[in-house]
Amino acid sequence: MSTELVERVRRRLADAGSDTDPRTVADAVRAEAGGVAGHTDILDALRLLRHEFAGAGALEPLLADPDVSDVLVTAPGEVWMDGVAGLRRTEVRFPDEDAVRRLAQRLALAAGRRLDDAQPFVDGWLPGIGPHGRVRLHAVLSPIAADGTCLSLRVLRPATHDLRTLRRLDTFGDHGLSLLDAIVAARLAFLVTGATGSGKSTLLAALLGRIPPGERIVCVEDAGELLPDHPQFVRLIARPPNVEGAGEIALRELVRQALRMRPDRLVVGEVRGQEVCELLTALNTGHDGGAGTLHANSPAEVPARLEALAALGGLSRNALHSQLAAAVQVVLHMCRDGDGRRVLAEIGVVQRDGDLVRVHPVWRRGAWTAERQLLTELLGESGGQAPC
Repeated sequence: MSTELVERVRRRLADAGSDTDPRTVADAVRAEAGGVAGHTDILDALRLLRHEFAGAGALEPLLADPDVSDVLVTAPGEVWMDGVAGLRRTEVRFPDEDAVRRLAQRLALAAGRRLDDAQPFVDGWLPGIGPHGRVRLHAVLSPIAADGTCLSLRVLRPATHDLRTLRRLDTFGDHGLSLLDAIVAARLAFLVTGATGSGKSTLLAALLGRIPPGERIVCVEDAGELLPDHPQFVRLIARPPNVEGAGEIALRELVRQALRMRPDRLVVGEVRGQEVCELLTALNTGHDGGAGTLHANSPAEVPARLEALAALGGLSRNALHSQLAAAVQVVLHMCRDGDGRRVLAEIGVVQRDGDLVRVHPVWRRGAWTAERQLLTELLGESGGQAPC
């Protein structure tokens, strides 16, 4: 089945405004082939045309791979995937730049977004696509993307690993496992930091699974990633605006709603904006053991990162540091090794230093630092004990 025939069928369906059900497509194939197309040709055309009209097209097999976390298209012949084995090029190819652009625009429409010359970039969520029905879409059209349409798809798989599984994967050693258990048992509030794809959500879900079953967890998320093994886990998921820009329900509002749902522990799946103000306020009103994730290069940079986010919500620098010192005790930092393995790289303790807050490293790569007593004191105050 030639690509020219598939293109003629596509144009025929588009010009006629026809449905894209299999029978209609098959009739269009026969008409464009002059009535001589065999069953095999028709099946080939249906398969290729499905890439035009349904799902993520030629990228579907990559999204279905359980080891793939990201699929990236930078040119018709440049399709890459990231996952357990790191970033690598695939054998998937698009016929031309127009095919990539059409796919990007169709996915944007499925996400309830607009993508055209007037709005040449888009960020949204794709329901019903991928193995778990949740894929994050980002696309940029030319000429903003100088070398052609760029498409990025992030596969959101439920973070279901427990701490024992992460230990077997060498995310941390036996000492790290004992430390994490002690932090959860002591009801210390913590943030999990790291870059995109470093394993923040996976670690957070594992830690939430260690919370006693008699405690109620209310979690606010931008996307439904967290799925810990816990009987009292309640999720609130934000809603983006529709194509007209209406109907948005932001994380900040959901944090307020979560406070009315009798949480024993309040969790924000990812702190990325003004909701940091409500989260810190909530953690300062008796909700011990709260948690969240945050994009940051290192624990030491967490205060500066939160300053920038708090400014969006009108919170001054001094007020942010005052709230932070009382609300969060521990920072857990994730990163990826050179071989792509996700590891717990550092544990830091939040301490007031004059009018500001600093994060002191107490544990790095499986070993205590000279400031270990900061964590042992925290655990002691909470009735716990730091593992040796």
